[in-house]
Amino acid sequence: MPTTATETAAHYSPGPAEPLPHQLLSALAQHRMAATRQLHDLLRPRAARQTISAPLNTLRRKGLVDYTVLPRSNLTRAWYLTGEGARLARDFPALRGRPHYPITSRTAASLKTPHTLTVVRAHLAFVADARRRGDEHGHLDWTPEVSHPLGDGAKIIADAVLHYTLIDADRRRKLRAFIEVDRATMSSERLAAKLIEYARLHQYEAQPVGRRRPTTTGPIWLWWYPVFPRVLFVLTGASRAKLGDRISDLQAMVAQHPLVAALAREVHLGAAVLEDIEEHGPTGSVWAPLAGGEPRPWTDL
Repeated sequence: MPTTATETAAHYSPGPAEPLPHQLLSALAQHRMAATRQLHDLLRPRAARQTISAPLNTLRRKGLVDYTVLPRSNLTRAWYLTGEGARLARDFPALRGRPHYPITSRTAASLKTPHTLTVVRAHLAFVADARRRGDEHGHLDWTPEVSHPLGDGAKIIADAVLHYTLIDADRRRKLRAFIEVDRATMSSERLAAKLIEYARLHQYEAQPVGRRRPTTTGPIWLWWYPVFPRVLFVLTGASRAKLGDRISDLQAMVAQHPLVAALAREVHLGAAVLEDIEEHGPTGSVWAPLAGGEPRPWTDL
């Protein structure tokens, strides 16, 4: 007999120590899609691969997740929530208030796969580095597709917002960053123009409508962040020379555009190649400061 939604919710309701099936549903709700190996590295990096694949297959039999097979990948599976799984995960306390853009069909999954899995790759580099260093950054500390208004109906959508706690001796330093993942599928000019959007967000203040007034004075980003997050560009998908040119174009935008130059005086901006982040870790000296200077860790931009 098929499992009802009520029975499923009771079985997978979160507890003090989240069971692995709940973590898998949470991770897929958060990231929208992830390959089996990515879920393994994200949640159980020291366990056998079967530790992840067995509960995934159980969740699939219950109708909560499904997968698409990646082309030219030796039958690698990319998992996503079904409509029932997405409805269930929406009520998880850890996911309340998070944006919900679920992928709930194989057709949608096949269209979203390249970019979505690349964003997960970037997250995994930060997760692995945090584990190595003893910092705090887990599977729910990376929120994809975060949207903020820019006024007049315009908005900016970051590929992800990163939350990270850097631990140095007894000091805890909370860092945030907007993440832009570039696979070299758009023009370099369009990529650099993202900096203008972040500059607009940095300055934008909500205007009163009629007699109503905004609940907070000052820039609208203060509604969500105590400090404006860093802006980090993660580049891949082209030759080293072309990626270097794209970073140079980002630096040129900082030098030439007055709004972006003003942003750079107050906000840390950097760019790095994804493969370098994966090899050396995000805290390696792989980030080019967009305001100029030698490569350095993202924490030191």
